[in-house]
Amino acid sequence: MARFSLARLRQRLRRYQERRRSRLQLLALDDRLLKDIGISRAQARQANRKTF
Repeated sequence: MARFSLARLRQRLRRYQERRRSRLQLLALDDRLLKDIGISRAQARQANRKTF
């Protein structure tokens, strides 16, 4: 049976926060910068809707 690990929980929360922050930063880019990295506004929105 798996044991509860506070360290593992902290690690998962940190990863969640990092993903959330990077997806929000992606949404903040203007269309020119999104085009520069090869994604569309719709793709950026779709990435933001992903579950963690």
